[in-house]
Amino acid sequence: MLDTAGYTPRLRAAYDENIRAALKEEFGYKNDMQIPRLEKIVLNIGAGREAVKDSKKAKSAQEDLSTIAGQHAVITRAKKSIAGFRVREDMPLGAKVTLRGARMYEFLDRLITVAMPRIRDFRGVAGKSFDGRGNYAFGIKEHIVFPEIDFDKVDEVWGLDVVIATTAQTDAEAKALLKAFNMPFNS
Repeated sequence: MLDTAGYTPRLRAAYDENIRAALKEEFGYKNDMQIPRLEKIVLNIGAGREAVKDSKKAKSAQEDLSTIAGQHAVITRAKKSIAGFRVREDMPLGAKVTLRGARMYEFLDRLITVAMPRIRDFRGVAGKSFDGRGNYAFGIKEHIVFPEIDFDKVDEVWGLDVVIATTAQTDAEAKALLKAFNMPFNS
């Protein structure tokens, strides 16, 4: 686990020293509290059909997600029964974790510098996946691109959803913030 006592992650230090001033100048903010910052990163693995057939798959997804995030992931459960999908209410279907503070910056650093370059045929992430309110979401097809996952011990390759929530008011501000963190946009 990450010990945060007296420790500042590399991206947080870069934000405090350089990125804040650059964003303030670029967008002409009058108040420092207007400058966009990262709020949280939410990671999600949906085990889907595999979890319906075998309830241990959701537990496996939870363990892998906990390893990637460095903090305990919770199992997500079905809110209601859907007979067509053979899903019953409260059935485990996946896992999720919310990262804040130092763990959030450490994860973003590992994602951009280590995991994304390991993605096969990677040409950058879509620059249009913003929600209109400054939040960015994208998916990774294989969770095994993270070095924390031992490829030999993986029983199932999961897709991973990543949502980066910022305090930015517009998509342009959020994109400028993420570009400053060296997010590899393809457009």
